[in-house]
Amino acid sequence: MGSSPKDEAGLVRQAHSLTTDLTTPSRAVYWLDLILTAAAAWGGLALAATTHGLAIGLVAGLVGLLALYRGLSFIHEISHLRPKDVPGFRLGWNLLIGVPLMTPSMMYEGVHNLHHAKDRFGTARDPEYLPLGRYSPFKLALFAAISLLAPLGVILRSGILIPLSFAVPAVRRLVRTKLSALVINPDFVREDNDRTRPDWLAQEVGCWLWCWGVAALAVAGVVPVRVVLTWFALFSLATFVNQLRTLVAHYWENDGDRMSFEDQFLDSVNVPPPALLPFLWAPVGLRYHALHHLLPRLPYHNLGKAHARLSAQLAATSPYHRVEEKGLFLALAKLFRRAGVAPALAVEADAVERQSA
Repeated sequence: MGSSPKDEAGLVRQAHSLTTDLTTPSRAVYWLDLILTAAAAWGGLALAATTHGLAIGLVAGLVGLLALYRGLSFIHEISHLRPKDVPGFRLGWNLLIGVPLMTPSMMYEGVHNLHHAKDRFGTARDPEYLPLGRYSPFKLALFAAISLLAPLGVILRSGILIPLSFAVPAVRRLVRTKLSALVINPDFVREDNDRTRPDWLAQEVGCWLWCWGVAALAVAGVVPVRVVLTWFALFSLATFVNQLRTLVAHYWENDGDRMSFEDQFLDSVNVPPPALLPFLWAPVGLRYHALHHLLPRLPYHNLGKAHARLSAQLAATSPYHRVEEKGLFLALAKLFRRAGVAPALAVEADAVERQSA
């Protein structure tokens, strides 16, 4: 049952009052984290792709994978940052991570904020929501597995569709409305306006030139094919880990109806300490996903402090204490158990309805 507007305002007001000093992003933290992450990602990839030692290659590949995933996760922060918060960070991230992965920030900017819109969350107009909690286990497994093809998708988009779109208007409309947004809702259509932001256009062209440049160097033998295959493998695994994280970011129980703010919050998940592994599979603050929906302006490096304050000072009856999971595999197991039960309940309900008719 949804709460009253007064109750919802009370939860938000309490959370804001306890975290007002934590809302300012630290420019030093953002830049240092990005630079070290990019160095680990590309250094790990390079070593994994060139070493002849199996053990060294596996360790380097794991480091590269986790760092690549962490670097890619910064796209979420960028979608919430204002340009004045951390000047130049968006450009730096696109140069170090976004364009080399052909996943520029424009694919999340102007899209992710719609997921936070109270009148959209959990509905058919939400780009990042599906009733996954009502899916069958097979469909959930397919949802996770399809992410392994992400590198192939960005290569197709950047190397073929983007250059073709500049010559064929119909392809341009397709790219801008259906193929320029990181979403999980396949029915989402991005608004196609006639004006293209110069920085977004530059990101698209950058991805196009990067794709063609790497392909040309690989064909010429300058870049070993093993490097390209290692990039593909690490990127594919990173998107797979992110898809698993997505499965436990919400409870995914809504089926298109508008939700109260408290219900939206209760559909979201935190995986706080003492669990340690979320630092790796839900990096850059993503382990505090419910808290992020409550206070989306908090920078990632302050979410841990904010969570500790709210956990300690909010009343035991507060909804804030009802959205925690202990780890990735436990949360996935719960989701798949619910998914196994949901279809059976649906069949039973249909049978009852037919009998009553």
